[in-house]
Amino acid sequence: MMDNVSVIQVFYLSGLSETMNYRSVLFSLTLLCYCLILLANTTLIVTIILDKNLHEPMYILLCAFCMNGLYGTTGFFPKFLWDLLSPVHVISYSGCLLQVQVLYSFAISDLSILAVMAYDRYVAICQPLQYHSIMSKKRIMKLVCFSWFTPFCIVGINICLTSRLKLCSPYIARLFCMNWLIVVLACFPAETMVNSIVAYITILFYVFHGVFIVWSYIYIIRTCVNSIENRAKFMQTCVPHLFSLITFIFTILFDVMNVRFDSKKLPQPFKNFVAVEFLVIPPLMNPLIYGFKLTKIRNRFLGYMTFRMK
Repeated sequence: MMDNVSVIQVFYLSGLSETMNYRSVLFSLTLLCYCLILLANTTLIVTIILDKNLHEPMYILLCAFCMNGLYGTTGFFPKFLWDLLSPVHVISYSGCLLQVQVLYSFAISDLSILAVMAYDRYVAICQPLQYHSIMSKKRIMKLVCFSWFTPFCIVGINICLTSRLKLCSPYIARLFCMNWLIVVLACFPAETMVNSIVAYITILFYVFHGVFIVWSYIYIIRTCVNSIENRAKFMQTCVPHLFSLITFIFTILFDVMNVRFDSKKLPQPFKNFVAVEFLVIPPLMNPLIYGFKLTKIRNRFLGYMTFRMK
């Protein structure tokens, strides 16, 4: 088994063999989807950056949210598009760990930013008089940096633990690299104990993020019940956030169930869609939902389009 370690310089990815007959169509649809994600997120980012009226906490967080979407999708789509055109689906060992770093830190950062957004809405609705003092630009930038830097470091620790493992197989049953699927390739399962402990601590830490979001919305809803003004504010600013949160939770849960309870009876194209939906649906839908729902962004974009048409 030790001899196998030295020859594992690449991983072989699986899941595309059944789609090779219509890979041209799949490539075109994937490229279109990626271009739409780039266009939607970039448009929202540029709109917020260029308009000083949008340099408010909620919009700064939304800008960070879209930047994170671009970061995460860049870790998947270029490699996936290349695989659709290639007869062999391989990725280098270091490239695989890098992809894990990008995809995992993207997903966890999304949850962190959603938690900060929930806190922002809680302060705006439940403590409106203290909003500008509590949610200052300086504090927002610190929270955004925390939402990016902390997940990056935590995922980095998990990957460092994975990189020390001696692997006995180069085959990953997935369209892209996943940390746990690399860990289970270890020659000596006893060595993965530390990986499991750190992984569960990481999961628990971010479960508390989810609990915090629920706690925030319990207080928000209680405050909005008896106030027409707060209900209007809730519908305007909180509904897009809740939609993003629900989309994120469902896509991640489907993905986790797909990994942990992989069913041989399910068709491969369906399993592929479940695997990549957290990289497709949230990055594509979030900028569209926020763009259409938030009045300031919608008016700014429509004003820009009207100016360009004159």
